[in-house]
Amino acid sequence: MPATRGRSMSHGVPVVGVCLAALLLSNALLYLYLESLYQAEEPLGPAPLGCGPRSFKMAPMRNCTAWLQCAQVQQEVRRLKLIGQGAVKKVYLAEWRGQKVALSQLSSLEYQEDFLHGLSMLQALQGPLVVQLVGFCLQDHTQVTELHPLGPLLNLDAVLAQERHRQHDGWRTRLLLAVDYVSVLRFLHGSPAGRRVMCDSSSLEKTLSQFLLTTDFHLVVNDLDALPEVDRARGLLVKCGHRELSGDFVAPEQRWPLGATGEPFSDRLMPEYDETTDIWKIPDVTRFLMGRVPGGDVVHFHLFQIHEQCKKEDPKRRPSALDVLTVYQSVYSSMVRDNAGLRDML
Repeated sequence: MPATRGRSMSHGVPVVGVCLAALLLSNALLYLYLESLYQAEEPLGPAPLGCGPRSFKMAPMRNCTAWLQCAQVQQEVRRLKLIGQGAVKKVYLAEWRGQKVALSQLSSLEYQEDFLHGLSMLQALQGPLVVQLVGFCLQDHTQVTELHPLGPLLNLDAVLAQERHRQHDGWRTRLLLAVDYVSVLRFLHGSPAGRRVMCDSSSLEKTLSQFLLTTDFHLVVNDLDALPEVDRARGLLVKCGHRELSGDFVAPEQRWPLGATGEPFSDRLMPEYDETTDIWKIPDVTRFLMGRVPGGDVVHFHLFQIHEQCKKEDPKRRPSALDVLTVYQSVYSSMVRDNAGLRDML
């Protein structure tokens, strides 16, 4: 390799390098045209909510309002229809003072602990990357949150395929969603409630279902029912559930290490782990988010090295969420800058 770097420009540029440069340039010109409606650089994340503790303000509201308590939830929030159901909660489309909201109710007392944990996390982690809490009632095991009509992130491709949203289906929108996703991990790994791990992420589909897509095409984390704390200094590690996890999506340390020997799974013998399991999953989530839009291959090219580090078998060798976020933001900014430079040349 040193000999190659020492060659003159007229004789030493590798053919592979020339071909790669030509490919990147052609892709850049293509997505430049398709993304021409974007004239200004978007902010790297949702705007702050601007409300104090224990209060909320949804889009049409002028002022912040204190979280609704039991009497208000019972008397002022009207259920309209069931829109979702999981093991822990049933979710209803509801209405409060003319505004659509989401009302969640505990499905079974068997999952009361998970429900209360999720509610406590919602209270503790309110901010621009977390769904807004509107109110709750412990007596009824209900909570009210801001409604995001585009639904879970799992619906992204279907939403962007709609005629009214098709102009957003480009590398910028999709890469910003990936930036938001890593921003959520960065926040959870250093949150006011301690270092938290996203344990409801045993598959790509399950992970995507934890997030909601906002109408301005950002994302907020919505389901915090399985968010245990990690603190290595106190010897506090986690196991995501009490059953065997398998598949390439979960991190190697989450898989039963004695499976190859034929030893049956034992929750008691299963080793614990930390938040770096979330880092392992970043490349798979981002691959889904980017889809197959023009310019997506350029994004993957720029993210190749950091994604390779995320997939290190040894958890200690993986980057932090902050490291990944820094690279994502840098790639986004440089691509926008290069895009603008190419536009000026045309």
